[in-house]
Amino acid sequence: MMAVWIQAQQLQGDALHQMQSLYGQHFPIEVRHYLSQWIESQLWDAIDLENPQEEFKAKRLLDSLIQELQNKAEHQVGEDGFLLKIKLGHYANQLKSTYDRCPLELVRCIKHILYTEQRLIREATNSSSPVGGMMDSMSQKYQQINQAFEELRLLTQDTENDLRKLQHNQEYFIIQYQESLRIQAQLSSLATLPPSDRQLREPALLSKRATVEAWLTREANTLQKYRLDLAEKHQKTLQLLRKQQTIILDDELIQWKRRQQLAGNGGPPEGGLDILQSWCEKLAETIWQNRQQIRRAEHLRQQLPIPGPIEELLNELNSTITDIISALVTSTFIIEKQPPQVLKTQTKFAATVRLLVGGKLNVHMNPPQVKATIISEQQAKALLKNENTRNESSGEILNNNCVMEYHQTTGTLSAHFRNMSLKRIKRSDRRGAESVTEEKFTILFESQFSVGSNELVFQVKTLSLPVVVIVHGSQDNNATATVLWDNAFAEAGRVPFLVPDKVLWPQLCEAINMKYKAEVQSNRGLSEENLVFLAQKAFSSSSNNPDDYRSMTMTWSQFNRESLPGRNFTFWQWFDGVMELTKKHLKPHWNDGAILGFVNKQQAQDMLMSKPNGTFLLRFSDSEIGGITIAWVAENPNKAGERMVWNLMPYTTKDFSIRSLADRISDLNHLLFLYPDRPKDEVFAKYYTPPLSKAVDGYVKPQIRQVVPDFATANPDPASVNPSYMDQGASPAPPNHSHTYAMYPPMADPVLDGDGDFDLDDTMDVARHVEELLRRPVESQWGGQQS
Repeated sequence: MMAVWIQAQQLQGDALHQMQSLYGQHFPIEVRHYLSQWIESQLWDAIDLENPQEEFKAKRLLDSLIQELQNKAEHQVGEDGFLLKIKLGHYANQLKSTYDRCPLELVRCIKHILYTEQRLIREATNSSSPVGGMMDSMSQKYQQINQAFEELRLLTQDTENDLRKLQHNQEYFIIQYQESLRIQAQLSSLATLPPSDRQLREPALLSKRATVEAWLTREANTLQKYRLDLAEKHQKTLQLLRKQQTIILDDELIQWKRRQQLAGNGGPPEGGLDILQSWCEKLAETIWQNRQQIRRAEHLRQQLPIPGPIEELLNELNSTITDIISALVTSTFIIEKQPPQVLKTQTKFAATVRLLVGGKLNVHMNPPQVKATIISEQQAKALLKNENTRNESSGEILNNNCVMEYHQTTGTLSAHFRNMSLKRIKRSDRRGAESVTEEKFTILFESQFSVGSNELVFQVKTLSLPVVVIVHGSQDNNATATVLWDNAFAEAGRVPFLVPDKVLWPQLCEAINMKYKAEVQSNRGLSEENLVFLAQKAFSSSSNNPDDYRSMTMTWSQFNRESLPGRNFTFWQWFDGVMELTKKHLKPHWNDGAILGFVNKQQAQDMLMSKPNGTFLLRFSDSEIGGITIAWVAENPNKAGERMVWNLMPYTTKDFSIRSLADRISDLNHLLFLYPDRPKDEVFAKYYTPPLSKAVDGYVKPQIRQVVPDFATANPDPASVNPSYMDQGASPAPPNHSHTYAMYPPMADPVLDGDGDFDLDDTMDVARHVEELLRRPVESQWGGQQS
């Protein structure tokens, strides 16, 4: 891709002007020019601006930038080079003193510059961009929005010219009017003169008065027409402004909020607000210019009242433009970073609110304070109906006040709540079967500020996406279901927080597939076969035809209230268990396509019976939440010549924290081929744990190994002796399992958790394991069989 800076230098007109305005003392354009390659090769996006711990990374980048500048300065030669050398050295010192104490601000500044340059280039070339294909389809819409802004600019320029002309004409009219008053005064003074003198001077004065009055009458009509024409032009401008504002606030901003909601379910990121902010700022600028023009027109009318409809028209315009600016300000007070939607009491959480027009309206000159409160669904309903709910809240949030800060480099006005914590929650009476994890709350952010020297005062409020409050981690699973359903199926403009009670199965499939890919962090989502399996489970059906489920609906109760037939868990609880297990222990195998997963016992049997002995597959347990089992085909040891499919007891997270899936598969030598026909080592060997090194201090290190008694085979390690059981189909030795003297880091102690504390559950597991060993007959215990 051509370097951004090379393309940026080819911008023209307004785009070039916008690009140049990105630079200044905070970041000189010369630095961008001489270090363009270095700037564009750094990973600015890898730094999280909201995380103060990232400051050291930012500091490193600042130091490198200064070093690069100094190097560049030193290599300048010749007459011109001497001046540049001094200039670049000066900039190095300037940047150091500006950002040394706040290096994250430098990152924020450069990210903003690069993003804006890319946007301007994209708009100028109207082609695809690094932001992705989505921009292609939107470029036409962006073009229309930009064209409307150009039209608004021309209309506003036109009315500005008309207003100046009106002012000039009115000033001349007032001079002529003063002249008519002077003539009138002269005529009146003639009364004191002798009749002969009066007759001599009166005709000329009367003629002059008649001329001036005729001109004044004609000019008064002209001024009235000018005023009406100007008012009509303002009406046209405001009409177009309203239309443009509707597109930006009711289409683009609402779509951004919808993307933000779906991102809560694992959808793609909602995208930055920079384009939206630039549009909202243009709106604010245009509205403010027109508001000032209307006020000046009103001032001219008061200066020279001429009877007619203009007074009413100006009042109407004034009221319309105040409505437009109110709608803009209240709609652009938004939540940039939502609070967590499953909110645990006594746990720190963060959120960010932003006013998209804050910079343009100079709100930051008197920084407003934002307050956060938690309110219930009922209180949110009352609030949106404008019923008085002052000071009502449903709990207590600590650190819930924050002042909005203005970031000069990006022109953003935002409040970052970094350390909020929900101290307590007040729940309402629940209806029927509804549980605490179905009760929805929301965080209300509110503020007040004034614009234009306190001319207009705004009370602004915004509600977060619904949150479910939990007090214990065990509630997380059910709370996530409530949030998932709400994010996926909430309609725009709903009454808080109404959601449909039932949805079409394909809609639900889309939601759970999005969630699955995000949780497992995989591009491999749920296939059509997987979704048919889930439909069979959800609807207790045996049909394998996807079309049979397309028009079926699933209710919220079926999703996460009623247990599955013959089980003590719901459809969602089972699915969530699968996601958790895959996310924590099976991700690489799922990505490799090694886990079929969504297959029932009967299907597994049918698939394996047509394959050679030792073929196996991995499927999620039907009977246990978050379990996976191995099914394989082998001879029946009790009936010669008969083959059958075996299923291991399901493994869970606890089992995999002791020994990984790959190692367990490696231990079982009767497993030869992963369904349909892949040699198991080809699939799993890269995940086997390297063997422990030979003891050097006189101690032999023990090793946990898994055994299935009826299928135990000779240990494939040639250094071992005394095999316990022999099997007809022993697999070849796994490549990593011969002894080696290479040093490997010791295995993590499974009994200790990450902080080095004993985990009682795991300790009990190991104790039970040892107890089981001690119960076995002595021969098999010490006969070379490792466990």
